[in-house]
Amino acid sequence: MRQTPPPLMLFAAGLGTRMGALTADRPKPLLPVAGRPLIDRALDMVANAGITRTVVNLHYKGEMLERHLAGRDLALSWERDAPLETGGGLRQALPLLGHASPVFTLNPDAVWTGENPLTRLMAEWDDSRMDVLVMLLPAGQAGCHAGKDFLLGPDGHIARANGQLSTAYLGTQLIRTEALADIPEPVFSLNRLWDIAIARGRAFGLIHRGGWCDVGTPEGLETAEQMLTESAEDA
Repeated sequence: MRQTPPPLMLFAAGLGTRMGALTADRPKPLLPVAGRPLIDRALDMVANAGITRTVVNLHYKGEMLERHLAGRDLALSWERDAPLETGGGLRQALPLLGHASPVFTLNPDAVWTGENPLTRLMAEWDDSRMDVLVMLLPAGQAGCHAGKDFLLGPDGHIARANGQLSTAYLGTQLIRTEALADIPEPVFSLNRLWDIAIARGRAFGLIHRGGWCDVGTPEGLETAEQMLTESAEDA
């Protein structure tokens, strides 16, 4: 368990193409779910976990996000020419993250209920054993997601699912950053670091204690709002 929260990278540079017309005039993180923009919901979760250093990457309609985030205690990492994907974006942002390792990463295009996943990741992180710790849900419980990302072993190790119905990656993790320096391409996914960590036996996963919905499509927006309504009714 870590006493001081690591910094966090919030990935907000994507094009949001699966949202169709909904992202024609705004970036996906500014789409409202139950009246609140996705990025505000994500940043609430960050604040509630006690994380004090946050970096947000920007590309598509980034000026709108920049205005929305003005006055908040966070840093912006611009990817002006083209999105760098998750790996390239994280590597570019390392100076703003204090060259820390590990760091949190979080996708804002999801809605969560139950336990704060960032708090749980921090509590379960073990520097001596882990290069990555991802948050997961079994396929049958993962809202709007096929659930074919990782096989989760009884000891917490993860392996690639290779098409098997297993667990879904929920878009947040703690991950060590040292291996970023060894990747020559400027644009790449953090899948590269996952594969390195799996090969080293240092990749682990946790099952989220609560609900989750991917908000990557218009249908996902509707499902997320229904999930929040049901969660409020049960509270």
